[in-house]
Amino acid sequence: MGTLRFSVAEADAGSRLDTLLAARGEIASRAVAERLLRDGAVAVDGAPRAKSHRVDAGALVEVVLPPPPAPLVAETPTVAVLYEDEHLVVVDKPAGITVHPGAGEREGTLVGQLLALGASGGEDPERPGIVHRLDRDTSGTLVVARTEVAHAGLQDAIGRREVERRYLALVRGRPRSRTGRIDAPVGRDRRDRTRRSLDTDEPREAATRFEVAELMAEHALLDVALETGRTHQIRVHLAAIGLPVSGDPLYGVRGDLGLERQFLHAYRLRFRHPRTGGEVDASSPLPPELAAALGRARAL
Repeated sequence: MGTLRFSVAEADAGSRLDTLLAARGEIASRAVAERLLRDGAVAVDGAPRAKSHRVDAGALVEVVLPPPPAPLVAETPTVAVLYEDEHLVVVDKPAGITVHPGAGEREGTLVGQLLALGASGGEDPERPGIVHRLDRDTSGTLVVARTEVAHAGLQDAIGRREVERRYLALVRGRPRSRTGRIDAPVGRDRRDRTRRSLDTDEPREAATRFEVAELMAEHALLDVALETGRTHQIRVHLAAIGLPVSGDPLYGVRGDLGLERQFLHAYRLRFRHPRTGGEVDASSPLPPELAAALGRARAL
């Protein structure tokens, strides 16, 4: 681990901080720059700044550079493949596995299996082929690129909200309407950096649509569609309108209906293929533990 220090040149005055960092050879990509900023490893004149901060000429930028990570190793795939071709693969992610490496996690992530399935594309070497994510304890459909062209095309489609991502969420409570749209920015909580919240200094646009699939005595099964894909978005949004997700230990009802994880399942993924233009429509059945919990909710 070392510290990178440099003064902002006159020619770079007014540049965004993330753009300035990404242009440095020691960092070399926007994804790595954003991760350093997110982890609090960057200071400008001794103070942390947002990635969108516009730098002044002569400002002192200090970056704590982490040691180079160990190379990712392909692992034997156990994840179910729902669709694949030479450009991309859609998998059925089980609960209990993180998508990509994080602090202290190099093995046992989904990325290891995806490498063996040919995942490739994107500028972040820690996230080959990844264009969207699922939380560790959320199950269901996930599309992964196998080429740079497919990665760029899928990212563009997600940015234009042309990828349909649908979830089943069991919540405690009764919605006030059969359908709804939650439009509320989400970011890191002001007081607890491990949580996401509407009470944040780092708001990012977030929108979630839902419709009631089934009403029960104490619960409701919701069909949820993402317009954006912020971390923990569905769980935060539903909790904010008084419909906490069953089993969610962070924002919802821990242990509800005997659940050991949140009742959130990405049951459908539909999009135009980035190379052929044909429709890809992949679905995943409700896992047994969620189906059992749903049965218990119906019996109340």
